[in-house]
Amino acid sequence: MVALARLPDAPGIRLTAEELLALRHETQGPARHRPATRRPGVAPARQEGAGMDLREIRAYVTGDDPRRLDPAATARTGQPHIRSLHEDRDDTTLLIADFRAPMLWGTGEALRSVRAARYLARMGWQAVLRGGSIAGLTVSGSGLAELAPATGDAHMAGISRLLAHQHDHALADPGAPSLTEALAHAARLAPAGGRVMLATHPGGWQTAEAALARLARRRKVTVALMLDEAECIAPSGILAISDGQASRLARLSVPDLSDDINRLRALGAIPAEVQP
Repeated sequence: MVALARLPDAPGIRLTAEELLALRHETQGPARHRPATRRPGVAPARQEGAGMDLREIRAYVTGDDPRRLDPAATARTGQPHIRSLHEDRDDTTLLIADFRAPMLWGTGEALRSVRAARYLARMGWQAVLRGGSIAGLTVSGSGLAELAPATGDAHMAGISRLLAHQHDHALADPGAPSLTEALAHAARLAPAGGRVMLATHPGGWQTAEAALARLARRRKVTVALMLDEAECIAPSGILAISDGQASRLARLSVPDLSDDINRLRALGAIPAEVQP
């Protein structure tokens, strides 16, 4: 373990809450809505779905859910009728920051982990501006840390401080646990109908495919792949690679992420390649 005081205090390596708070003024979003209820995060929706407000009672057609049959209308007409309801959509966004060892690396101006926190902070401020609720979850060698869903600038500021604090601890004590536990925990923080934003590295989700698929069944899950500069434009020429004992000469090439993208889509997630 490395003492926090000995970490390089340089932009792009150390993450500060102040830089994440400053993104509030760079983020634009839609006008705030007035919630349909007093429960934070609930936005009115006019789409058909499994809500509580009656949309219409109509004749049953093939493909309708038989659990929505209306007994009174069916008995009165002698033909099956169903109740169609308006959808209740929960506007909660869960931000998941991957601070495991492979994220604590970078060839450009910032580590992947720092860029991931900045990306998630922008998504969080957008949610604040539209009046939604935000939750935060970090995963690192020291385990999980979280903030439950709530609304407002003050709560997003708390998530910014959580990201900065946990990033420091990840730098001091790096590790690479599986994402499985974090994604299982995310299902309890993000309600059905909500959004989940996971910022990780290419391949970082591959040991937790089953948990990712379960999470995406009833939520909109975006997996942001934080690409390093060397993965976008490979260095030219021949490079010497050494582990201190043996050495090799190699050329680096830009990785092909098409298989990863297709697999994420098959799991029900939305892949996003985030360039430096």
